[in-house]
Amino acid sequence: MGFLSWIAIGLVAGALGKFLLPGKDPGGWFITILIGIAGALLGGYISSYLGFGTVTGFFDLKSLAIATGGSIILLLAYRLVKSK
Repeated sequence: MGFLSWIAIGLVAGALGKFLLPGKDPGGWFITILIGIAGALLGGYISSYLGFGTVTGFFDLKSLAIATGGSIILLLAYRLVKSK
């Protein structure tokens, strides 16, 4: 069940990241889902390094905020790389 919860939280985090950073992105919803999943991993790593906790894989606000923050970071980086 853990893998499916990572996909689900990645989907929600990717959608929230796309909602918070609207605009034309090179890539569709599939890329957004992948960025959301990777953002959840990145957000969990950065958050645990800074001592704020990590993404638990369950739908609580803390995990969703961490995953969305990581998704936003990756979405900005993706836009920078693909725009050049």
